[in-house]
Amino acid sequence: MKSVNVTFRVDEELKTQADSLFADLGMSLSTAFNIFLRQSVREQQIPFSISRNVPNAVTQAAMDAAEKNEDIYGPYDSVESLMEALNA
Repeated sequence: MKSVNVTFRVDEELKTQADSLFADLGMSLSTAFNIFLRQSVREQQIPFSISRNVPNAVTQAAMDAAEKNEDIYGPYDSVESLMEALNA
């Protein structure tokens, strides 16, 4: 089987982290990339789930309120009332 070179760009910190991870697993970045390609071809898809990080309903409500400059979680008159709300 003939090998070819493939060049791709990646964030330097991401590469450093990936190199460290794969070294701990006993392989190079090149080997890990080959594993990914082989598994993709074998499964005829990306071999893991890719999805948007969708916030839950409470987080979405807070984000919507913040965009509208609505403060649905305060202000609080005291630290005690804030702590009561946080512990509720």
